[in-house]
Amino acid sequence: MGGDGRLSRAPFWFLRHGETDWNARGLSQGNVDIPLNAIGIAQAERAARALLDGQAGRQIATIVASPLGRARDTAAAVGKLLGLPVEIHDALREVSFGVQEGQPMADWFDDWVEGRFTPEGAESFARLRERTVAAINHCLARPGPVLVVAHGALWRAFRAEAGLPANVRTPNALPMWVTPPAAGEAAWRFEPLPLP
Repeated sequence: MGGDGRLSRAPFWFLRHGETDWNARGLSQGNVDIPLNAIGIAQAERAARALLDGQAGRQIATIVASPLGRARDTAAAVGKLLGLPVEIHDALREVSFGVQEGQPMADWFDDWVEGRFTPEGAESFARLRERTVAAINHCLARPGPVLVVAHGALWRAFRAEAGLPANVRTPNALPMWVTPPAAGEAAWRFEPLPLP
């Protein structure tokens, strides 16, 4: 299933982690394990309630999260409310931004997404795209629907693979129902779940 470097064609839920202090300050986190702040904890709990109430026939069977605490703890809030364990998949971890970790998100980031620049010690956007496809396909091989809880740059890589503009910010802790292209279409569809 999807072993040829292409995304598996299966619908799933995606949830970016809740807010951290570095998110609030506009700093690049990458693999630095910054915890959820009080707002992020509340966001995770709100997303969990939305998923409990709004699955509409798309009931989550498996939760898979990045090993970084901000994603793991967001997933745990959902798992607690849904009565599901959280599986950890290391390949869902956020991209390493190398020397830019802890630095403001600035023009370098746009150049990185476009493949014109990779910070010293960082993972290239092209490499992140490859890793993201493998990671999402791993998750979609689990019993579904699957909820994937991960990160913003990883989701930009997914958007690029999904035939959509890549450099679009994904809100913290907004559940999205993600569906493969319909017949004759090229791009995947994202349906945000209304929050309570």
